[in-house]
Amino acid sequence: MSETRIEKDSMGEVEVPRDALYGAQTQRAHNNFPISGIRFNRDFIKALGLIKQTAAAVNAELGCLESEIAEYIGKASQEVIEGTHDDHFVIDIFQTGSGTSSNMNANEIIAHRANELAKSDGKDLDVHPNDHVNFGQSSNDTIPTAIRVSACLAIHEKFLPGLQRLENAFREKGKEFAQVVKTGRTHLMDAMPITFEQQFGGYSAMIRGGRKRVEATLTRLSELPQGGTAVGTGINTHPEFGFKFAARMSEVTGVSFKEAVDHFEAQATVDAPAETSAQLKTYACSLLKIANDLRWMNSGPYNGLGEIFLAPIQPGSSIMPGKVNPVIEESAAMVAAQVIGNDATITVAAQSGNFELNVMLPVVAFNLLQSIEILGNASHNLAERSVDLIKVNQEHITALVEKNPILVTALNPVIGYDLGAAIAKKAFKERRALKDVAKEMTDLSDEDLDKYLDPMKMTRGGFIS
Repeated sequence: MSETRIEKDSMGEVEVPRDALYGAQTQRAHNNFPISGIRFNRDFIKALGLIKQTAAAVNAELGCLESEIAEYIGKASQEVIEGTHDDHFVIDIFQTGSGTSSNMNANEIIAHRANELAKSDGKDLDVHPNDHVNFGQSSNDTIPTAIRVSACLAIHEKFLPGLQRLENAFREKGKEFAQVVKTGRTHLMDAMPITFEQQFGGYSAMIRGGRKRVEATLTRLSELPQGGTAVGTGINTHPEFGFKFAARMSEVTGVSFKEAVDHFEAQATVDAPAETSAQLKTYACSLLKIANDLRWMNSGPYNGLGEIFLAPIQPGSSIMPGKVNPVIEESAAMVAAQVIGNDATITVAAQSGNFELNVMLPVVAFNLLQSIEILGNASHNLAERSVDLIKVNQEHITALVEKNPILVTALNPVIGYDLGAAIAKKAFKERRALKDVAKEMTDLSDEDLDKYLDPMKMTRGGFIS
């Protein structure tokens, strides 16, 4: 039996794998782009299924599509939404810049399955990928809509929960060690004391800021280009299609979508996805800083800072027995680097909007969705496998704080900066306790020195009295 079958399109015949659900246009694109082997992910394919299902239902409601055809398009689209046919989405990311090949991949799969489902019900339908599944649509509004729908859903389902988990983990871990005072650092050099609650609270606020920034972009990201068709004018679609499509998509997904305020802007640019990517990058910078801070605090433990103990979750060396490395933090740092690179790609792609269409839509979709997913996953992983399990080396930390000559800063209002500097330098040079040197060089009593040099009081701000 032949392993292929013959399919036809407007350019003629083409051989397609016998069991493939797609047709000639998909096969041509598959042949034309043997570039990377990278395909659209589950989120994007699900969004395509949602779009085709929603479009069919709205077109039937508007009297533009036979209800029975719309019904079977909906059933076939549901299979795409559920991931049943992911293996048949075979087009490389590096393809036609409009994503037309992937749009037709979806159209052909859904038409094929709609006909099979109808046949199994004893009905003789001829669902066409262009005339029916793609009715009232163009790749030029469908792919930009798929980018936005998939990104909005992924942000709600993956990104925001991951960040919320990490934000809470740092806040709770800070409370656990609220009474532990450690040496603050600026320029990697000893500075005034802070508590773990203050430091970890700062991390929690950074994550919350990242979450809020990305959430703020959803107002614009949730505007859907669908209804603009080829160039934004809405040619060959019902005038109410865009509005009704967005309303129905909101009902189906539970996420609030609306029709694009200006279809020409929404199709000619990827400004909204680029804005979201930029805020994802901002959070990636925060994540990288946090991961590196944890690595520094965990360093040693015998010949480093050794302030905290990260959980020993796997061997760290193939040659050094007993060595354990901060692998979760390193993983998070690499995710941050990837996201920063993804944003650079999206930035270049965002400049590639020629007249009425951006022509780097597939690479925008891939990089944006990858950034959303890996940041959400890395944040959750950092919380679960690292932050929740952190232990503090309190005895070591307390000893370091008490020996820190920089504590003399608290005496500035009493003895002045110059004398304070002299005390600090003498204490450091002679490796002596700051209090002993201060007692020699000032008229302050033991009681006063204990009061002014209390590290915990220094973490509360203001003047010590």
